[in-house]
Amino acid sequence: MYRKNEPEFFAFYVGRVRIGGLFIGENVKLKIDEIKDSPADEVLKNLNSSNKGLSSSEAENRIKQYGYNEISEKKINPLIKFFSYFWGPIPWMIEAAAAISGVIHRWEDFVIISLLLILNAVVGFWQEHKADNAIELLKQKMALNARVLREGQWAQIPARELVPGDIVRIRSGDVVPADLKLLEGEYLQVDESALTGESLPVEKKSDGIAYSGSVIQKGEMNALVVATGMNTYFGETTKLVAGIKSRSHFQKAVLKIGNYLIITAGCVVAIVLIVEELFRHTPFLETLQFALVLIVAAIPAALPAVMSVSMAVGATQLAGKGAIVSKLVSIEEMAGMDILCSDKTGTITQNKLKLSELVPFGDFKENDLLIYGSLASREEDNDPIDNAILQKAKDTESLEDKIKTYTVKKFTPFDPVIKHTEATVKGSEGEFKVAKGAPQVILGMSSNKEEIRQKVEEKVNSMASKGYRALGVCAEEERKYRFVGLFGLYDPPHEDSAETIKTANSLNVDVKMVTGDHVAIAKEIASQVGLGTNIITADDFKEKSDSEAQKVVEKADGFAQVFPEHKYKIVELLQKKEHIVGMTGDGVNDVPALKLADAGIAVAGATDAAKSAADIVFTSPGLSIIINAIQQSRMIFQRMKSYAIYRIAETIRVLFFIATSILVLDFYPITAIMIVLLAIFNDVPIMTIAYDKVKYSQKPEEWNMREVVKVATFLGVIGVFFSFSTIYIGIYFFHLTFNVLQSFIFLKLVAAGNLTIFLSRNRGHFWSPPPGKLLLWAVVITKVIATLFVVYGIYITPIGWGLAIFDWAYALAAFVFIDFLKVKFYERLER
Repeated sequence: MYRKNEPEFFAFYVGRVRIGGLFIGENVKLKIDEIKDSPADEVLKNLNSSNKGLSSSEAENRIKQYGYNEISEKKINPLIKFFSYFWGPIPWMIEAAAAISGVIHRWEDFVIISLLLILNAVVGFWQEHKADNAIELLKQKMALNARVLREGQWAQIPARELVPGDIVRIRSGDVVPADLKLLEGEYLQVDESALTGESLPVEKKSDGIAYSGSVIQKGEMNALVVATGMNTYFGETTKLVAGIKSRSHFQKAVLKIGNYLIITAGCVVAIVLIVEELFRHTPFLETLQFALVLIVAAIPAALPAVMSVSMAVGATQLAGKGAIVSKLVSIEEMAGMDILCSDKTGTITQNKLKLSELVPFGDFKENDLLIYGSLASREEDNDPIDNAILQKAKDTESLEDKIKTYTVKKFTPFDPVIKHTEATVKGSEGEFKVAKGAPQVILGMSSNKEEIRQKVEEKVNSMASKGYRALGVCAEEERKYRFVGLFGLYDPPHEDSAETIKTANSLNVDVKMVTGDHVAIAKEIASQVGLGTNIITADDFKEKSDSEAQKVVEKADGFAQVFPEHKYKIVELLQKKEHIVGMTGDGVNDVPALKLADAGIAVAGATDAAKSAADIVFTSPGLSIIINAIQQSRMIFQRMKSYAIYRIAETIRVLFFIATSILVLDFYPITAIMIVLLAIFNDVPIMTIAYDKVKYSQKPEEWNMREVVKVATFLGVIGVFFSFSTIYIGIYFFHLTFNVLQSFIFLKLVAAGNLTIFLSRNRGHFWSPPPGKLLLWAVVITKVIATLFVVYGIYITPIGWGLAIFDWAYALAAFVFIDFLKVKFYERLER
């Protein structure tokens, strides 16, 4: 009978599989290939493999046969992707305007409108292509590795190079790299929640099956690869959820702005259509064409491209500083982060354990302690504690040769339940056992525990007060364990941890340390790096009501002796208190909290499980990269806020100016072709705002929509006033003809258009900070081209250099005047 939390049960009996909280698929077919109930020896034989693994040449042949061990993504044909940019509300409006231009034989309008449509498609396609390439590069950098037996030698290779028949080693914290038949080892405890939705872990033993994508929680085993890539259970089901994407709070806010502008433009244009058709009897097709291009000019056509470029630029810059962004929207989320829950080990500290003290007991010597500790360690596991002990033994003269005289007959790896390792050893004195692990556990195993208990506890406390982690060692003598001594292990802070925390605090980000270590160790490290020493344990909040627990957790400087469920609870309580929470971690025990946090960050050296759960993965050690990520995210937020203010202001300025001119003055201030050209000259340079120089905020960012709308409306209304003054000047000072007046007004609108972005990009004057070179030159070049269009009459009536120079002088004077008014307006808002 199948167990309820086995994937086969869901596939064959329920007919549905839940992945990441989503129920998907009704008829998922699994390719188990009759291996579930077959003995391991038989499966090895069927796959032409052995306990020594495959040869390199055979592995290469099997890659050709089975393909790489990766989930193939459905690649959309580039042509189909390009043509998709001609489908949707915005393209439909542009296409309708072009079609109507053709019907009424306005071929110049038709050509320009069509060029605008193609331009939008090319820009959108190119930016998405760049984003796809960036994400693909990130995936390559984040590729999982696997420990594989090839030609009898263990080696670490990219998991994508695994083939059926390979022998791999999996242990606590690993993501299972392929579908595996378990061979040697005591047992595994596997989290299959990503595959089945069941929260309880599943126990696996020899001859069992471990599925690709599941996470090893406890134990370690050797296993045989039986299926890779799309032939795995994970491969069969992953393709069903391909393409499902979520939007961040930031994206939703920006898209709301876009929808608001489209609705506003639609309403205003509808009024113009009604008045022109019902009261003035203007030919309907001409009015409709003008109305459609007016909407084209008003809607935020560049919005998707601006967001894509901003995110891609931010991800690229962070990658260069050692932070790989697996989810681009996490950059935006970090802009509002005000609390960072930082894992201690590997983040604040170096995660490079060193033996700081050796304390032998009884008649044992330091060398005895090192020998027994080394025998209770295993190099191939690459465990940090084992590595520290083995390295110390290697560095001790003549000790390495003595250790080689012993043979380890059986080894039991560390397990979170038994909290120690154990080895059966054969040497000149016969066969005996050694063990190392938590001091209280090793002491409990020792026959001499009562006579040394007080001394051991005092020494453990003494080590803890120094920030050392105590590790006990015992050895068997006459079939009874004797306590050999204690190792003092020390994980020193990174050199830059204290300065990083100080900088984070200056950015109004409260850093809270989270660790499973003892309170004394946590307090010692906290004091060294400048954190407060109000370190609490789960006992201080887990029995309290949510409201009380929130207050306790919010005031704490850090948390010690916490388990995965406590880390999860800490993040949850802070979020309920309306904090935006970041969480750093490196182990499988951090996965729940990393998934829940607004910004989950896997630090350098993190387990595969932590990397999979995180939004951002650090490739360089330490916490300092988080400062770059915070600053970068806040700068991106500033750029997007600038664009939002600019876009709303421009819509008000252009839309309300043209609509009011038509409704009140019965005057079309510019032609349909001019509106299209205006959209091109404004939208092309605005995309370079992703490269603008901005000052990051010293406080976490949040959307203050009231302020955004107020400032944008203020700039837009003043723009409408100066646009009407242009009509007055053209008629009463220069006595311009109708066609020349339209060109005169058009150049003023173009000149003032991107000058608005320099008004919206900061709260102070436009020169502080100076705009980015790319943005500045993009504006200058497009405006020079626009001026040449007007001066020499390309598609529009020429006005000559005299009027063009006056237009520019007037636009620049108005720009400086509005800039001073804007600063005063912000000052009033802050009162």
